Amino acid sequence: QVQLVESGGGLVQPGGSLRLSCAASKIIFSVYPMGWYRQVQGKQRELVAQITSIGSTNYADSVKGRATISRDNAKNTVYLQMNSVKPEDTAVYYCNANINSINYWGQGTQVTVSS
Repeated sequence: QVQLVESGGGLVQPGGSLRLSCAASKIIFSVYPMGWYRQVQGKQRELVAQITSIGSTNYADSVKGRATISRDNAKNTVYLQMNSVKPEDTAVYYCNANINSINYWGQGTQVTVSS
């Protein structure tokens, strides 16, 4: 069973930075695209950023220029760095692995942007 474990959430002040990590296990991590999504209660889960197996990236318009997704295949880990965070970035952030068209999710980590 694929396991994805996120870490790094918490309370961040507006204008600050955060770094989320997602450790994957029980998959051949390097061959699969990985992503970060976020969800606000009562709203649909939305894509934040994606990274392919060869490192190509894609970002939601709302985070372009502020977010960087990266992966370390030796550590089976994908990261999300966000700078200049805004209150509207507040959400539960989920790590995603798309394996043979099946989506796997971590348990989520809460990010709250507030002063």
